[in-house]
Amino acid sequence: MLDATIVNVALTDMQDDLDLAPTALHWVVTGYVLAFGGFLLLGGRLADRVGRRRMFIVGAAVFGTGSLLAGLAETAVVLFGGRVIQGLAAAVLAPAALSLLMAVFPPGRDRTLALGVWGGVSASGTALGLILGGVLTEALSWEWVFWVNVPIAAIAVAGARVVLPDSPPEQTERFDLAGGVLATAGLAGLVYGLVQAAESGWTSVPALLVLVMSVLALLAFARVQAVRPHALVPLRLIRNPTVLGGNLVGLILGAAIYALFYFLSLFMGGTLGYGPVAVGLAFLPMTAAIAVASTAAGKLLARTGARSLLVASALLVTAALASLSRIAPDSTYLSTLLPAFVLAGCGLGLAFVALTTAAVGSATPGDSGVAAALFNAGQQVGGAIGLAVLTAVSTARTASLTPEDAGPSRSAITQGWSLGFLVSAGIMSAGLLITLVMIKDRSPNPVPGQR
Repeated sequence: MLDATIVNVALTDMQDDLDLAPTALHWVVTGYVLAFGGFLLLGGRLADRVGRRRMFIVGAAVFGTGSLLAGLAETAVVLFGGRVIQGLAAAVLAPAALSLLMAVFPPGRDRTLALGVWGGVSASGTALGLILGGVLTEALSWEWVFWVNVPIAAIAVAGARVVLPDSPPEQTERFDLAGGVLATAGLAGLVYGLVQAAESGWTSVPALLVLVMSVLALLAFARVQAVRPHALVPLRLIRNPTVLGGNLVGLILGAAIYALFYFLSLFMGGTLGYGPVAVGLAFLPMTAAIAVASTAAGKLLARTGARSLLVASALLVTAALASLSRIAPDSTYLSTLLPAFVLAGCGLGLAFVALTTAAVGSATPGDSGVAAALFNAGQQVGGAIGLAVLTAVSTARTASLTPEDAGPSRSAITQGWSLGFLVSAGIMSAGLLITLVMIKDRSPNPVPGQR
């Protein structure tokens, strides 16, 4: 999660150093998200079939290798290649780590506390990436936003061999190759098509063609899963309303919250004139709120249940986004941004713990890897959808307020962001509705033998 944002504040330095064209620069971010989101389901099922600790070690080692390659890059091709390798490794590492946590900690107090730590780390990663990226870029150089991962990956590999228990494969039946190919092609195509549509316009024929093909691939994937005896995503997962509801709310949360980081980074850097480090540090109160709320959520989960925490979280995040819809050129950090950061941080801290419990904890042990992958994929795809749609909404609003013979004014730009925040608040309110309808604190156990 940290690597999804740590490069953002270093993009200008990368562009100058490697002479990257503006149209190619976004691939530094897109290449990672595309590989990460596209291969998650495949990575999750590999954790179930090959072994969680083994895939955790492989993922961490490959992630470190990709980070080293990206930091050593002297050409755009090598840099993009390193980012794709990072994304592929993350698609293996994330579901293996989460499913391993669910296996190590049985249901009860220890698991809820562990999920509190997991939720806090996951939710804080995006905000910490902005802070760390700015500090490393200004103090050292852009290469260090990648090289910082190398020693962390090495420690993770060495530590995994010592402290993580060996986990035999949970699944031994035939591997659903057709499902893996269709899911990967569909998810990767969907993310790519949305990014291209946001950049080239929603009438772009190549982008629309990719989106149509990705939808067809996902429909074919759904059909294959319905008839295959050993499906990549067992239907028992989808038939569990708590698992399905948790994934839908996770997708909606990703769609609503990515705009907050994107729009406010632009507002602070452009309107308020903050430098890279200042932009990163401005998100620090949100990171602190996430840490506090996720710790509290881990303790409250056994007492209140996931549903109550998700209701509170949806209300907090919706309130934060709605408050940001009043953003204007003369808005200040203390009066407008800080309250929203605290509200959103508290909501995110509660959400990640509760959603992980609902979407992954309600699955059977043999499906925990693919359940974790499904949950992570929903957030990645949701973020791509939300960023593409909300950017289009914001841009259209700004264009409608801009005379044809003049560039957009600061007021027109902030009004575009204001509408984007208002729409994202509406999206988040849909998550509240799904929580009330679908999420149950105690989901029924699956019937033995049922797919």
